Amino acid sequence: MLASRLTKETAAKTSSSTPEEALEDAYAQMRLASESDLLDKARAARPDFFERLVVEFLVAMGYGGSREDAGQAIGKSGDEGIDGIIKEDRLGLDAIYLQAKRWTGTIGRPEIQKFAAALQGRRARKGVFITTSDFSQEARDFVQQIDSKIALIDGRTLASLMFEHNVGVARTQTFELKQVDGDYFEGAAPL
Repeated sequence: MLASRLTKETAAKTSSSTPEEALEDAYAQMRLASESDLLDKARAARPDFFERLVVEFLVAMGYGGSREDAGQAIGKSGDEGIDGIIKEDRLGLDAIYLQAKRWTGTIGRPEIQKFAAALQGRRARKGVFITTSDFSQEARDFVQQIDSKIALIDGRTLASLMFEHNVGVARTQTFELKQVDGDYFEGAAPL
């Protein structure tokens, strides 16, 4: 249903667009559909898989180094509010602690407060809280008021960044757009 609606919208825009604009619109629509599918798959994944996905996602963004030595998913019963740890850089000079929640409801301030307390319990100053849902405004405001640095990544942002960093997606086609090089033909016209 989503694909047919996107196709109709794209067709309507295409009639008044340049070919480049039509391609950009089609790409944007396909990307949105892929991001929606990514988020659905992440929500449906087992908790341990989702925690590994979060670590792999951060490694793909450039944290740590290789998957093997950059971070680990440690979430389990009694994990004291920490689902994973990842090195901030390849040298491992600092660690970032992770919390991963596959939720559909909004994450409120109390969940962020628990994570902040878990960071303090480990004397950590940096954390990333990633969810498949969203954060309340109170949760977002709270992270601005505390000493610890906590990045909040909601489901839409997670799916967009996964797409951008090739986590959970595979390239199917590549189109190379070309145009005539006017400089090449300069001076080629008959006098």
